[in-house]
Amino acid sequence: MLNTTEKIIKHKTGLLNLAEELGNVSKACQVMGLSRDTFYRYKAAVENGGVEALFDRTRRKPNLANRVDQAIEDAVIASATDFPAYGQARTSNELRKLGVFVSPSGVRSIWLRHDLANFKARLKALEAKVAADGLILTETQVQALEKKRQDDEACGEIETAHPGYLGSQDTFYVGTLKGVGRVYQQTYVDTYSKVAHAKLYTTKTPITAADLLNDRVLPFFEEQGLPVLRILTDRGTEYCGRADKHDFQLFLAINDIDHTKTKVKSPQTNGICERFHKTVLQEFYQVAFRKKLYESIEALQADLDEWLQHYNHERTHQGKICCGRTPIQTMIDGKEIWKEKFIT
Repeated sequence: MLNTTEKIIKHKTGLLNLAEELGNVSKACQVMGLSRDTFYRYKAAVENGGVEALFDRTRRKPNLANRVDQAIEDAVIASATDFPAYGQARTSNELRKLGVFVSPSGVRSIWLRHDLANFKARLKALEAKVAADGLILTETQVQALEKKRQDDEACGEIETAHPGYLGSQDTFYVGTLKGVGRVYQQTYVDTYSKVAHAKLYTTKTPITAADLLNDRVLPFFEEQGLPVLRILTDRGTEYCGRADKHDFQLFLAINDIDHTKTKVKSPQTNGICERFHKTVLQEFYQVAFRKKLYESIEALQADLDEWLQHYNHERTHQGKICCGRTPIQTMIDGKEIWKEKFIT
Protein backbone atom coordinates (compact mmCIF):
# COMPACT_ATOMS: atom_id res chain seq x y z
CA MET A 1 0.00 0.00 0.00
CA LEU A 2 1.14 3.52 -0.77
CA ASN A 3 1.75 5.82 2.14
CA THR A 4 0.24 9.32 2.28
CA THR A 5 3.31 11.04 0.78
CA GLU A 6 3.46 8.63 -2.16
CA LYS A 7 -0.26 9.15 -2.84
CA ILE A 8 0.21 12.94 -2.91
CA ILE A 9 3.18 12.70 -5.31
CA LYS A 10 1.27 10.30 -7.58
CA HIS A 11 -1.65 12.75 -7.66
CA LYS A 12 0.59 15.71 -8.58
CA THR A 13 2.55 13.90 -11.28
CA GLY A 14 -0.74 12.49 -12.57
CA LEU A 15 -1.93 16.02 -13.33
CA LEU A 16 1.24 16.80 -15.30
CA ASN A 17 1.09 13.51 -17.23
CA LEU A 18 -2.60 13.91 -18.04
CA ALA A 19 -2.05 17.43 -19.40
CA GLU A 20 0.77 16.14 -21.60
CA GLU A 21 -1.35 13.21 -22.84
CA LEU A 22 -4.38 15.36 -23.62
CA GLY A 23 -2.34 18.29 -24.92
CA ASN A 24 -4.76 20.55 -23.11
CA VAL A 25 -3.94 22.04 -19.70
CA SER A 26 -7.49 23.36 -19.08
CA LYS A 27 -9.07 19.94 -19.78
CA ALA A 28 -6.56 18.14 -17.51
CA CYS A 29 -7.22 20.58 -14.66
CA GLN A 30 -10.99 20.15 -15.11
CA VAL A 31 -10.69 16.33 -14.95
CA MET A 32 -8.41 16.45 -11.85
CA GLY A 33 -10.43 19.18 -10.14
CA LEU A 34 -7.50 21.57 -9.86
CA SER A 35 -6.78 25.11 -11.04
CA ARG A 36 -4.47 26.10 -13.90
CA ASP A 37 -2.40 28.06 -11.37
CA THR A 38 -1.79 24.83 -9.43
CA PHE A 39 -0.75 23.05 -12.65
CA TYR A 40 1.84 25.67 -13.56
CA ARG A 41 3.13 25.71 -9.95
CA TYR A 42 3.68 21.92 -10.08
CA LYS A 43 5.27 22.19 -13.51
CA ALA A 44 7.71 24.93 -12.41
CA ALA A 45 8.68 22.89 -9.33
CA VAL A 46 9.49 19.81 -11.43
CA GLU A 47 11.48 21.83 -13.96
CA ASN A 48 13.57 23.45 -11.20
CA GLY A 49 14.02 20.58 -8.75
CA GLY A 50 12.73 17.36 -10.26
CA VAL A 51 9.97 15.17 -8.87
CA GLU A 52 11.44 15.52 -5.33
CA ALA A 53 10.40 19.17 -5.41
CA LEU A 54 6.76 18.05 -5.25
CA PHE A 55 7.21 16.81 -1.66
CA ASP A 56 5.41 18.97 0.89
CA ARG A 57 7.91 20.88 2.96
CA THR A 58 7.03 22.41 6.27
CA ARG A 59 7.37 26.17 6.50
CA ARG A 60 8.35 25.93 10.14
CA LYS A 61 11.97 26.68 10.82
CA PRO A 62 13.74 25.76 14.07
CA ASN A 63 14.09 28.70 16.40
CA LEU A 64 17.65 28.55 17.70
CA ALA A 65 17.39 31.79 19.67
CA ASN A 66 16.86 29.91 22.96
CA ARG A 67 19.62 27.34 22.43
CA VAL A 68 22.52 27.59 24.85
CA ASP A 69 26.04 28.37 23.67
CA GLN A 70 27.99 25.46 22.25
CA ALA A 71 30.58 25.76 25.05
CA ILE A 72 27.86 25.31 27.70
CA GLU A 73 26.36 22.38 25.82
CA ASP A 74 29.78 20.73 25.60
CA ALA A 75 30.31 21.25 29.35
CA VAL A 76 26.95 19.61 30.17
CA ILE A 77 27.71 16.64 27.90
CA ALA A 78 31.16 16.21 29.46
CA SER A 79 29.65 16.34 32.95
CA ALA A 80 27.14 13.63 32.00
CA THR A 81 29.96 11.12 31.42
CA ASP A 82 32.27 12.42 34.15
CA PHE A 83 29.51 12.31 36.79
CA PRO A 84 26.72 10.11 35.37
CA ALA A 85 24.95 9.76 38.73
CA TYR A 86 24.34 13.50 39.09
CA GLY A 87 20.79 14.69 38.48
CA GLN A 88 19.95 17.84 36.56
CA ALA A 89 19.85 20.05 39.68
CA ARG A 90 23.23 18.88 40.99
CA THR A 91 24.78 19.14 37.51
CA SER A 92 23.58 22.74 37.33
CA ASN A 93 25.02 23.50 40.78
CA GLU A 94 28.38 21.86 40.07
CA LEU A 95 28.77 23.59 36.70
CA ARG A 96 27.95 26.92 38.32
CA LYS A 97 30.97 26.43 40.57
CA LEU A 98 33.07 26.18 37.38
CA GLY A 99 31.61 29.36 35.91
CA VAL A 100 29.18 27.57 33.57
CA PHE A 101 25.67 28.91 34.15
CA VAL A 102 22.82 26.71 32.96
CA SER A 103 19.51 25.99 34.67
CA PRO A 104 18.41 22.46 35.69
CA SER A 105 15.77 22.53 32.93
CA GLY A 106 18.47 23.64 30.48
CA VAL A 107 20.61 20.67 31.54
CA ARG A 108 17.71 18.30 30.92
CA SER A 109 17.03 19.82 27.48
CA ILE A 110 20.64 19.17 26.48
CA TRP A 111 20.45 15.62 27.88
CA LEU A 112 17.31 14.92 25.85
CA ARG A 113 18.97 16.11 22.63
CA HIS A 114 21.92 13.77 23.20
CA ASP A 115 20.05 10.75 24.65
CA LEU A 116 21.45 11.25 28.17
CA ALA A 117 18.18 11.84 30.02
CA ASN A 118 18.51 9.02 32.58
CA PHE A 119 21.23 7.40 34.67
CA LYS A 120 21.43 4.24 32.56
CA ALA A 121 21.82 6.26 29.36
CA ARG A 122 24.65 8.28 30.90
CA LEU A 123 26.36 5.08 32.09
CA LYS A 124 26.04 3.71 28.56
CA ALA A 125 27.66 6.87 27.19
CA LEU A 126 30.49 6.50 29.70
CA GLU A 127 31.09 2.90 28.62
CA ALA A 128 31.19 3.99 24.98
CA LYS A 129 33.67 6.73 25.81
CA VAL A 130 35.94 4.39 27.78
CA ALA A 131 35.76 1.79 24.99
CA ALA A 132 36.72 4.45 22.43
CA ASP A 133 39.79 5.26 24.53
CA GLY A 134 40.88 1.62 24.42
CA LEU A 135 39.82 0.38 27.89
CA ILE A 136 37.25 -2.38 27.48
CA LEU A 137 35.86 -4.26 30.48
CA THR A 138 35.06 -7.96 30.40
CA GLU A 139 31.49 -9.19 30.64
CA THR A 140 32.22 -10.75 34.04
CA GLN A 141 33.43 -7.45 35.44
CA VAL A 142 30.38 -5.62 34.13
CA GLN A 143 28.09 -8.24 35.69
CA ALA A 144 29.93 -7.97 39.00
CA LEU A 145 29.58 -4.20 38.84
CA GLU A 146 25.82 -4.35 38.32
CA LYS A 147 25.26 -6.50 41.41
CA LYS A 148 23.92 -4.38 44.20
CA ARG A 149 21.46 -4.55 47.02
CA GLN A 150 17.84 -3.59 46.64
CA ASP A 151 17.39 0.15 46.47
CA ASP A 152 13.85 0.32 47.78
CA GLU A 153 14.65 1.29 51.37
CA ALA A 154 13.21 4.58 52.52
CA CYS A 155 15.66 7.44 52.72
CA GLY A 156 14.24 9.35 55.66
CA GLU A 157 15.86 12.10 57.69
CA ILE A 158 16.77 11.65 61.39
CA GLU A 159 16.39 14.34 64.00
CA THR A 160 19.84 15.41 65.14
CA ALA A 161 21.05 18.36 67.20
CA HIS A 162 24.65 19.08 66.15
CA PRO A 163 27.72 17.43 64.57
CA GLY A 164 28.74 14.37 66.58
CA TYR A 165 25.33 14.07 68.24
CA LEU A 166 24.39 10.95 66.25
CA GLY A 167 26.41 8.87 63.80
CA SER A 168 24.95 6.26 61.47
CA GLN A 169 27.04 3.13 60.80
CA ASP A 170 26.33 0.26 58.45
CA THR A 171 27.97 -2.46 56.34
CA PHE A 172 27.80 -2.33 52.53
CA TYR A 173 28.59 -5.31 50.31
CA VAL A 174 30.70 -3.97 47.42
CA GLY A 175 31.15 -7.18 45.43
CA THR A 176 33.74 -9.83 44.64
CA LEU A 177 37.15 -8.86 43.24
CA LYS A 178 39.17 -11.45 41.35
CA GLY A 179 42.14 -12.50 43.46
CA VAL A 180 40.77 -10.68 46.51
CA GLY A 181 37.40 -12.22 47.29
CA ARG A 182 34.34 -10.62 48.84
CA VAL A 183 34.73 -6.94 49.69
CA TYR A 184 32.72 -5.14 52.38
CA GLN A 185 32.59 -1.45 53.16
CA GLN A 186 32.18 -0.18 56.71
CA THR A 187 30.38 3.17 56.51
CA TYR A 188 29.95 5.97 59.04
CA VAL A 189 27.87 9.09 58.30
CA ASP A 190 27.39 11.99 60.69
CA THR A 191 23.62 12.52 60.58
CA TYR A 192 23.89 16.29 61.06
CA SER A 193 26.58 17.32 58.58
CA LYS A 194 26.51 14.20 56.33
CA VAL A 195 30.32 13.95 56.57
CA ALA A 196 31.11 10.35 55.62
CA HIS A 197 33.92 7.89 56.34
CA ALA A 198 34.34 4.48 54.70
CA LYS A 199 36.89 1.68 54.81
CA LEU A 200 37.07 -1.59 52.88
CA TYR A 201 37.51 -5.07 54.39
CA THR A 202 37.38 -8.67 53.22
CA THR A 203 35.31 -9.77 56.25
CA LYS A 204 32.26 -8.52 58.12
CA THR A 205 33.05 -8.85 61.83
CA PRO A 206 32.86 -6.82 65.08
CA ILE A 207 36.60 -6.12 64.72
CA THR A 208 36.15 -4.43 61.33
CA ALA A 209 33.20 -2.41 62.64
CA ALA A 210 35.31 -1.15 65.54
CA ASP A 211 38.36 -0.58 63.35
CA LEU A 212 36.56 2.00 61.21
CA LEU A 213 35.75 4.03 64.31
CA ASN A 214 39.24 3.68 65.74
CA ASP A 215 41.13 4.35 62.51
CA ARG A 216 38.99 6.98 60.75
CA VAL A 217 36.03 8.34 62.70
CA LEU A 218 37.23 9.16 66.23
CA PRO A 219 40.57 10.69 65.09
CA PHE A 220 38.68 12.94 62.66
CA PHE A 221 36.18 14.17 65.25
CA GLU A 222 38.98 14.66 67.80
CA GLU A 223 40.79 16.81 65.24
CA GLN A 224 37.60 18.84 64.76
CA GLY A 225 37.21 19.27 68.50
CA LEU A 226 33.86 17.47 68.53
CA PRO A 227 32.65 14.45 70.56
CA VAL A 228 30.91 11.36 69.18
CA LEU A 229 27.99 10.85 71.54
CA ARG A 230 25.81 8.15 69.98
CA ILE A 231 25.91 5.67 67.09
CA LEU A 232 22.93 4.14 65.30
CA THR A 233 23.35 0.70 63.67
CA ASP A 234 21.19 -2.17 62.50
CA ARG A 235 21.01 -5.44 64.46
CA GLY A 236 23.71 -7.28 62.49
CA THR A 237 26.09 -9.58 64.33
CA GLU A 238 28.99 -7.22 63.68
CA TYR A 239 27.25 -4.58 65.84
CA CYS A 240 25.27 -6.52 68.44
CA GLY A 241 26.31 -9.08 71.03
CA ARG A 242 27.16 -9.57 74.69
CA ALA A 243 28.80 -6.43 76.00
CA ASP A 244 31.56 -8.33 77.82
CA LYS A 245 32.61 -10.41 74.81
CA HIS A 246 31.69 -8.40 71.72
CA ASP A 247 34.55 -6.27 70.29
CA PHE A 248 32.32 -3.52 68.89
CA GLN A 249 30.31 -3.25 72.10
CA LEU A 250 33.52 -3.14 74.16
CA PHE A 251 34.94 -0.38 71.95
CA LEU A 252 31.82 1.76 72.41
CA ALA A 253 31.90 1.23 76.18
CA ILE A 254 35.59 2.20 76.44
CA ASN A 255 34.96 5.41 74.48
CA ASP A 256 31.71 6.24 76.31
CA ILE A 257 29.56 6.15 73.15
CA ASP A 258 25.87 5.26 73.42
CA HIS A 259 24.53 2.61 71.06
CA THR A 260 21.09 2.78 69.42
CA LYS A 261 19.71 -0.02 67.25
CA THR A 262 17.21 0.17 64.40
CA LYS A 263 13.79 -1.42 64.61
CA VAL A 264 13.60 -5.07 63.60
CA LYS A 265 13.12 -5.49 59.81
CA SER A 266 13.04 -1.71 59.37
CA PRO A 267 16.17 -0.62 57.46
CA GLN A 268 14.54 2.76 56.74
CA THR A 269 15.30 3.79 60.34
CA ASN A 270 18.94 3.87 59.26
CA GLY A 271 17.99 5.71 56.07
CA ILE A 272 20.89 8.18 56.01
CA CYS A 273 23.42 5.34 55.63
CA GLU A 274 21.20 3.61 53.09
CA ARG A 275 21.02 6.84 51.06
CA PHE A 276 24.79 7.28 51.22
CA HIS A 277 25.25 3.71 49.98
CA LYS A 278 23.12 4.53 46.94
CA THR A 279 25.26 7.62 46.31
CA VAL A 280 28.61 5.84 46.66
CA LEU A 281 27.36 3.02 44.45
CA GLN A 282 26.21 5.30 41.63
CA GLU A 283 28.79 8.07 41.84
CA PHE A 284 31.87 6.00 42.69
CA TYR A 285 31.69 2.22 42.23
CA GLN A 286 29.62 2.07 39.04
CA VAL A 287 31.90 4.70 37.49
CA ALA A 288 35.24 3.45 38.88
CA PHE A 289 34.74 -0.17 37.81
CA ARG A 290 34.09 1.03 34.26
CA LYS A 291 37.35 2.96 34.20
CA LYS A 292 39.85 0.65 35.92
CA LEU A 293 40.56 -2.97 36.72
CA TYR A 294 41.26 -3.42 40.45
CA GLU A 295 43.55 -6.22 41.52
CA SER A 296 43.88 -5.28 45.21
CA ILE A 297 41.72 -3.85 47.94
CA GLU A 298 44.38 -1.20 48.61
CA ALA A 299 44.05 0.23 45.10
CA LEU A 300 40.27 0.41 45.44
CA GLN A 301 40.60 1.99 48.91
CA ALA A 302 42.94 4.69 47.52
CA ASP A 303 40.39 5.71 44.88
CA LEU A 304 37.56 5.52 47.43
CA ASP A 305 39.49 7.86 49.75
CA GLU A 306 39.96 10.30 46.88
CA TRP A 307 36.24 10.23 46.12
CA LEU A 308 35.39 10.70 49.83
CA GLN A 309 37.60 13.80 49.84
CA HIS A 310 35.52 15.14 46.95
CA TYR A 311 32.25 14.08 48.63
CA ASN A 312 33.05 15.76 51.96
CA HIS A 313 34.86 18.88 50.77
CA GLU A 314 33.62 19.73 47.26
CA ARG A 315 30.31 18.05 46.44
CA THR A 316 27.21 20.07 47.31
CA HIS A 317 24.63 18.21 49.40
CA GLN A 318 20.88 18.68 49.03
CA GLY A 319 19.84 17.47 52.53
CA LYS A 320 17.58 19.59 54.72
CA ILE A 321 20.47 20.63 57.00
CA CYS A 322 23.15 21.07 54.34
CA CYS A 323 20.88 23.05 51.98
CA GLY A 324 23.40 23.10 49.14
CA ARG A 325 26.53 23.37 51.29
CA THR A 326 29.27 20.76 51.36
CA PRO A 327 29.24 18.32 54.31
CA ILE A 328 32.48 19.71 55.77
CA GLN A 329 31.16 23.28 55.56
CA THR A 330 27.96 22.15 57.28
CA MET A 331 30.06 20.60 60.06
CA ILE A 332 32.14 23.76 60.51
CA ASP A 333 29.00 25.89 60.74
CA GLY A 334 27.44 23.35 63.12
CA LYS A 335 30.34 23.64 65.58
CA GLU A 336 28.86 26.90 66.86
CA ILE A 337 25.62 25.10 67.72
CA TRP A 338 27.55 22.45 69.65
CA LYS A 339 29.59 25.10 71.52
CA GLU A 340 26.40 26.86 72.61
CA LYS A 341 24.90 23.60 73.88
CA PHE A 342 28.16 22.59 75.56
CA ILE A 343 28.47 25.93 77.40
CA THR A 344 24.81 25.72 78.43
